[in-house]
Amino acid sequence: MRTIKPEEIKDSVFTLVGKDYFLLTAGTKDSFNTMTAGWGGLGVLWNRNVCFVYVRPTRHTYQYLEKNPTFTLSFFSGQYRETLNFCGTHSGRDTDKVKETGLTPAFTESGSVYFSEARLVIECAKIYSQDLDPSAFLDQKIEKNYPGKDYHRLYIGEIVTCMER
Repeated sequence: MRTIKPEEIKDSVFTLVGKDYFLLTAGTKDSFNTMTAGWGGLGVLWNRNVCFVYVRPTRHTYQYLEKNPTFTLSFFSGQYRETLNFCGTHSGRDTDKVKETGLTPAFTESGSVYFSEARLVIECAKIYSQDLDPSAFLDQKIEKNYPGKDYHRLYIGEIVTCMER
């Protein structure tokens, strides 16, 4: 992997996030969890390069995001679609996703967990989080995404490292 600047990412964010999906990972070398995510984005906020992701409190990864100051986004080539599907349909509460998928955990200089098989990795330091407030939905159709009233928490992370294969 070689380090790049966030501005050097060539992929469309709409493809990376909305079509290809990614693994969102938080925790430490000794204890981490990963989940497939498809809601989020990349941009500039507060004069910083950031990413933003959304996680429901019911997801196992949520507790790792809450406890740790950093998280990673790992993006893969198409051959890993089954792996992403597996990680999105099985909980780390009762499944060892690394063992089941054969993914290889790797660690950034600061200790964040990502996967060696990824073609693009973005490491972020959390700078903001907030629960979505359904009273702020301007389009009431959005509420249909929450039949269980389990509204996502927004996490904004400042991009501290980008690596590509």
